[in-house]
Amino acid sequence: MANIGHFMIPADNVDRARNFYTSLLGWKIEPVKAAGGMAGITEMQYHDISTGAARKGMLSTGGLYKRHLQEPILDFVMVEDIEGVEAKVEKLGGKITMPKNAIKGVGQVLMIQDSEGNVIGILKPETKK
Repeated sequence: MANIGHFMIPADNVDRARNFYTSLLGWKIEPVKAAGGMAGITEMQYHDISTGAARKGMLSTGGLYKRHLQEPILDFVMVEDIEGVEAKVEKLGGKITMPKNAIKGVGQVLMIQDSEGNVIGILKPETKK
């Protein structure tokens, strides 16, 4: 069964949002340093979020970034067969909003809109060698 593996929170003011979540929930939120394959990460003001120790059945990682449109919080569902999911989206009444692409160090990512207009990220994590 596919499970949510990552979430992303857009913010108009990243520093303000970082302070809000660290003060309210105690989350650890640290800026990501630009690395190979992570084009645009500095412009996004991307920060990693740790919500605590990983525990069975609980999501413990996310991201905070500079909002560019009016996008909502974005959840990424982890799957083993991203091509299979991609093939079903439009047949089930959804749309592909961003074609599948690879992000070095992360994996393959596909963005879809479900039958109700909600945007969801699909993630096939990179295999560790």
